[in-house]
Amino acid sequence: MRIGKDLVAAAATPIVLGILAEGESYGYAILQRVAELSDGELAWSDGMLYPLLHRLERLGQVESSWVDAPSGRRRKHYRLSAAGEDAFAEQRRQWAVVTDTLRRVWTDRTQRGLALPDGAGA
Repeated sequence: MRIGKDLVAAAATPIVLGILAEGESYGYAILQRVAELSDGELAWSDGMLYPLLHRLERLGQVESSWVDAPSGRRRKHYRLSAAGEDAFAEQRRQWAVVTDTLRRVWTDRTQRGLALPDGAGA
């Protein structure tokens, strides 16, 4: 299944904030976590992730520092700031409303005997 560009863009910030709420991480690990959480359905690129991380940094929601990896390479690690924790909590509240609304409209549709489009789950 291909997830639409608009939906991926809308979900990107809360997904990244949620991953960083689990703990400090770096770009490649974040990309791997997105793939893991989505069972491979979301395959993000560097070109999508890094501009988002930089934007979150400019907004003061994410902080970063350079860390020497065991391999000797330097990696930029990202973590939530206090403002990022607040933004993550707000994103969760907003997405809960969206999720509940979708669940209700899909449930209502199936209760009225109307089929959901192929591939759509209730």
